[in-house]
Amino acid sequence: MSLESARRVLTIEAEAIRALGERLDQSFVRALDVLQACRGRVVLTGMGKSGFIARKIAATLASTGSPALFLHPAEGVHGDLGMVVRGDVVVAVSNSGETEELIQLLPAFKRLDVGLISLVGNPQSTLARESDVVLDVGVAEEACPMNLAPTASTTAALAMGDALAVALLERRGIRAEDFAVVHPGGTLGRKLLLKVEDLMHRGDEVPRVSQDVAMREAIPVISGKRLGMAAVTDAEGRLTGIITDGDLRRALQRWPDLLERPVHAVMSRRPKCIGKSELAAKAVQVMEQHAITSLLIVDSADLVEGVIHLHDLLRAGVV
Repeated sequence: MSLESARRVLTIEAEAIRALGERLDQSFVRALDVLQACRGRVVLTGMGKSGFIARKIAATLASTGSPALFLHPAEGVHGDLGMVVRGDVVVAVSNSGETEELIQLLPAFKRLDVGLISLVGNPQSTLARESDVVLDVGVAEEACPMNLAPTASTTAALAMGDALAVALLERRGIRAEDFAVVHPGGTLGRKLLLKVEDLMHRGDEVPRVSQDVAMREAIPVISGKRLGMAAVTDAEGRLTGIITDGDLRRALQRWPDLLERPVHAVMSRRPKCIGKSELAAKAVQVMEQHAITSLLIVDSADLVEGVIHLHDLLRAGVV
């Protein structure tokens, strides 16, 4: 019985979102035009459960590059309306479109000459009639068995808010770097902000050996730097290869006289590299793709600038 009830709820809410997609029209485009032209903040407002949805939409807009805030309608009629100024755009969420506290704010919105977009379940409501753009988020039924508790209707409004935020993000050409500016903390911030140069080993920390020296001289360098590898360079310092712990194990099985062989006979040629200005998350992607634990950092002339190890990325929380 419980599983059947849960499936019924999910089916009704999924159908509500699907229906939204089918009836999207030029009203959505006009809403985007209003939001894109906004020179102030996007002010979300709504009462009760719709208020929670409005808060979430405000947070999503803010995190995707559109300054946004939430205005509680009941507090708005008692002074918080001062949050709204000319140049702002108001997005009001109300299933009925007749929420008293919202309706009381409409004259003030008109005086301030702010754009008004409504997400309503009743396109013939007072709120809809007074809005510049109306987005119909009505649903055929609530998931509540009594058809009373806001369930499918709030899901539909939330989905429409997400659609607006993402479409607006794409219109404005927001990049991962822009997104990172407003997400500086936590794992997300580290993935979007940290660059290879922030974590790489450089200078004397980088194990380097000449391609012409004997392996007898190279092995202490690999062991001493404790990175499990060494960059191999030519006389001008350009990268020609890499020697890893794996290369050493395979070479020991192949050549009894390994210690006397030149480095260039043992090294792996064309090692995987990355630029220092790349995101650290990109380094993780390359390592995972090629099943390796180290990446060399080179400049445009193939001169070795550093090395980054999987452990560096783990410690930084990028992985």
